[in-house]
Amino acid sequence: MTTHACKAGDIVKASYKTGEYIGEVVELMESGKLAVRILAVSGHPTQGDLHNPMDPDVPFFHERRALAYQEIALMPPQTVRPYHGAVPEYKASLLQALDQEHARLDRMRRWAQRCQDELEKLKRDYT
Repeated sequence: MTTHACKAGDIVKASYKTGEYIGEVVELMESGKLAVRILAVSGHPTQGDLHNPMDPDVPFFHERRALAYQEIALMPPQTVRPYHGAVPEYKASLLQALDQEHARLDRMRRWAQRCQDELEKLKRDYT
């Protein structure tokens, strides 16, 4: 969706930093960005240092909160696309996105543990 195809009042899905949101276009800015009012969260922002992904030992491990209900964020037009369907209630969508991110990280943790277990078996074979 480009700024030419977008107008105030359109309901969109948009990426902002590392989060995904459903919102309403409020204004087309002279800079080309879109002012989007947040109505729901569809993907919780990623935690940690984005320049050093998957590294828990960075000097500053960032906490990233989801944008708040009705918060307006300026979004580049290439991160915004039309949204069709019912807009979920903000709080429920926030908690669902948080649960999904937690489940994703738990699956990754379990995968890492399985990898470590397999590497230990290999180490025994190699020595």
